[in-house]
Amino acid sequence: MSYPESAPPRRPAVVLLATAVLLLMAVGALAYTVVDLTVLGRTVDAFRAAARDTSASPQQIDDVVALLRASAALTAVVAALSAPVLAGLALGLLTGRRGVRMATWVICGLGLLAGCCSVAVLVGERAAPLRLGADERATAELLGLISDAYPSWWIPLNAGLSVGQALGYLVVATLLALPAANAWFGRHRHTTPAAPSVPPAFPPAPQAPAAPPYPPR
Repeated sequence: MSYPESAPPRRPAVVLLATAVLLLMAVGALAYTVVDLTVLGRTVDAFRAAARDTSASPQQIDDVVALLRASAALTAVVAALSAPVLAGLALGLLTGRRGVRMATWVICGLGLLAGCCSVAVLVGERAAPLRLGADERATAELLGLISDAYPSWWIPLNAGLSVGQALGYLVVATLLALPAANAWFGRHRHTTPAAPSVPPAFPPAPQAPAAPPYPPR
């Protein structure tokens, strides 16, 4: 007689929501990479056009342009690499592996720190602009043109993405710490099955000698 197999446990809503947030952040990271590289060319052209009216030499202008390109390339690489990491964590959470949840918490902590630092840098640049000495007037002029060379929506977009990134990591970390998530990952704990117990073997009991068929005379 066969018995019906028990249905697999359903994933709690908090795990599905955390997975959706991670996938959304992965898509956003890829989109940011494309937009960052697309805006770079226009930004460099606008910066060079504005730098002609300053006292900076062509070499100084080229140095700032190289700094712009390196900063944009580094940001694009970080965003592009974070996309598959976030997607892999999202898919790993669906399997209920405890190690994936721990790795997600680590990534959320690092991402939250990076998002807070980005917001702090943007606010600091607006509140206290960089000021150089009189002998570095040309450099000060060039650095002042960088923010104006970007499109008007670029700085607010970066600020919004930094805040959204920090909030996204915070939401994911909180969802994975809820009781429903604890129960889900607790059920998928990998344990080593115990070896089957074997009853001890006893030696055979000695048998009494067979009685003779007739009594001795």
